[in-house]
Amino acid sequence: MGTHYPLPFFATSDLLPAPLPTPGAIAASQDILQENSGRRVVRVGIYFVVKYGAAVNLTEGENMLFIKQFSKTSTPTVYAIYSLQPKGDKSPTNYILMENIQANHESNLATCAKFLHLTTLGVLGKRPFEDSVFWAGDDASCQVASGPFDSEKQMLDAMDKKYSRQNPVYRKSEYYSRILPLMLRGHASIFTHGDFQRKNIVVAEDGEVVIIDWEAAGWYPSFWEYSTAMFSCRWDNDWHSWIPQILDEHPNEYAWMDMVFRD
Repeated sequence: MGTHYPLPFFATSDLLPAPLPTPGAIAASQDILQENSGRRVVRVGIYFVVKYGAAVNLTEGENMLFIKQFSKTSTPTVYAIYSLQPKGDKSPTNYILMENIQANHESNLATCAKFLHLTTLGVLGKRPFEDSVFWAGDDASCQVASGPFDSEKQMLDAMDKKYSRQNPVYRKSEYYSRILPLMLRGHASIFTHGDFQRKNIVVAEDGEVVIIDWEAAGWYPSFWEYSTAMFSCRWDNDWHSWIPQILDEHPNEYAWMDMVFRD
């Protein structure tokens, strides 16, 4: 499943468009692209976009390095991945410094990303998934199996256990454990973006399609990308009609996963 990249990571100086911004310059940036609890995305100058905060997952940067090295899918170039420990007992601040794409967001996309196939289901470096569909809580005593998995059946069992832990009174997990392995089986493991939404697809000024936000990426069953993409549709625009022009359709699998995701 590929080895993870040693961290901290810093691109060599000959690959940098300019000196890397300092943590002070990053914190001082007022060009905020996105902000929520524990993470912020800012533009620093004309060359850099930085995602930083205690809730930033450095695996996202590793996924982008992997895609850049082994796939033809376009992603922003990653220039640095590192953590800084503030004084006191606070959580470390994680940083991913990447290329600033001069771009326009488009809905009319017809470029299909070609991802890499492996047999194991999990995150780069044979690490566990961090998707909430596999977790029952933050407490280690409440966590259920999160991979990596040797089979599709193991993955489905983990999701069923998560549901059972969160809903101990209901008997629906018995139904899931009986039916899901019959309905969802025989799918290849494929490297998947995991959050394929319009907001994460950027069309550069030269027409190149660039995929951003690789935090959820990993090796999933082949139906996963389509299922999560359809699940995230708001149904107030034509995005749903473009998804099958980009991804292989799995409508039956989506119907089952929609039920699981909503639970």
